[in-house]
Amino acid sequence: MRLEKSERLYEKACELMPGGVNSPVRAFRSVGGSPLFIDRAKGSRIYDTDGNEFIDYVGSWGPAILGHARQEVVEAVTKACEKGLTFGAPTEQEVVLAELIRELMPGMGMLRLVSSGTEAVMSAIRVARGYTKRDKIIKFRGCYHGHSDGLLVKAGSAVISNTIPDSAGVPRSYTDNTLVADYNDIGSVQSLFEQYKGQIAAVIVEPVAANMGVVLPKPGFLESLRILTKEQEALLIFDEVITGFRIALGGASAFFNIQPDLTVLGKIVGGGMPIGAYGGRKDIMQLVAPLGDVYQAGTLSGNPVATAAGITTLSILKNNPEIYQELERKAVLLKEAFQPGITAGLITVNQVGSLQSAFFTSAEVYDFNSALASDTKKYAEFFHHMLENGIYIAPAQFEAIFLSDAHTEEDIRYTAGVVREYFSM
Repeated sequence: MRLEKSERLYEKACELMPGGVNSPVRAFRSVGGSPLFIDRAKGSRIYDTDGNEFIDYVGSWGPAILGHARQEVVEAVTKACEKGLTFGAPTEQEVVLAELIRELMPGMGMLRLVSSGTEAVMSAIRVARGYTKRDKIIKFRGCYHGHSDGLLVKAGSAVISNTIPDSAGVPRSYTDNTLVADYNDIGSVQSLFEQYKGQIAAVIVEPVAANMGVVLPKPGFLESLRILTKEQEALLIFDEVITGFRIALGGASAFFNIQPDLTVLGKIVGGGMPIGAYGGRKDIMQLVAPLGDVYQAGTLSGNPVATAAGITTLSILKNNPEIYQELERKAVLLKEAFQPGITAGLITVNQVGSLQSAFFTSAEVYDFNSALASDTKKYAEFFHHMLENGIYIAPAQFEAIFLSDAHTEEDIRYTAGVVREYFSM
């Protein structure tokens, strides 16, 4: 496999951008080697600048649920671009998208479109604090909620891969009101509520953790969070940047039949275009300016290009609900390919819907500490085995494998064969 052009681009990029990338995990630091520079993508495939072709299981970190460059989505974006890229004023498209999101996620009685998941989370927490008149929030070790200052505490995703537990440049005072509990341990949450009685505004959680690898909630964990937050008059926030419209049409709230007070959505809402959304109960969201005194604004929020892509993507999912059954079936087939590694005690595979992760540990992975037991050197070896065989998975142990509607039976069979080959070596 030739990577000459990617390597030259990376060398040049390192002179221009920190680490040569615009998001840390892209730098391949945790797996070694030089990152691929992607030229184009179509369906289940990506193509780098050297002309190499790969079956893609990253999918821009989740939003490419329909595959890359789906014709209907591209046509909608093209038409929107012809009308203008951004107006900084209301458009019909943003109303249509908001109405569609509310239809599919009824718990979002009122919502606000923004430009990223990070911005959506930051805004949802501000609203929660404004509503409850409290300052403290609870998050979970290994759950990543974007890079806003107050949430870079025991975060997951690339923060794990680069062994940065917190971020320099964040004043201690910014995180003083961020309390950290253990995922899947309701007792740790109860202890914090007891210690800080009447001070906690909200609990924010990835209903399925997907930034320390895919970690499923234990039976009763999310239900207990819902009960506890109601008892303590705090809000429950579901960060569905990954799970929203990914594990089910109505996201994790529909999948687990639990209704949070606020929900945060990300890139999948725009079919991969830069976008985010936060919303929930009307009595809470009516505090957002200009109705209330919780301020949040953005020139590019709800821009016509992103909303066009989002309307088309969500409409396809709504009108073809069988997509989710097919994604689940494909994911199970792929999971079965890891059985030799599971039997040999080399890995543990967690899977829900079209999300899965293979952890290089024999133990159950159910929280941050058990995820960290993974052998990251073995994962790096596995990553390069897959890459050499034309399969692109996340260049970091603590990320997810994302399947799409564009992955064919042939894609899955070939990938399964390459996985089995690795564990037979």
